Amino acid sequence: MAEDSSYWASGDWHVADGRAEEFLERWTEFLSWTKEANDGFLWARLIRERHEPNHFVSFSSWRDRDSLKGWRDHPEFGILFENCRALCTDVRTAGYELAVAV
Repeated sequence: MAEDSSYWASGDWHVADGRAEEFLERWTEFLSWTKEANDGFLWARLIRERHEPNHFVSFSSWRDRDSLKGWRDHPEFGILFENCRALCTDVRTAGYELAVAV
């Protein structure tokens, strides 16, 4: 399978008890805006830990480094990201570049 990107963003989200459904709605809103407003966006996924249902990990794929940076620098990013973060007890985010593909 060919790589569609060498640039990704990821979030490790620990959602407060009783807030998971609201988090799913807010994350979907955030990434729906991302898809509509950011030309270099390719795709995003949110996965949920089976044994700890308040733990989510998100991945988004980007065409290039500049598109990823532009997304994070956009004023709307901060608002929508904070709407998700407000429902969490802990969040860790990072940007990544491809190291090896097998």
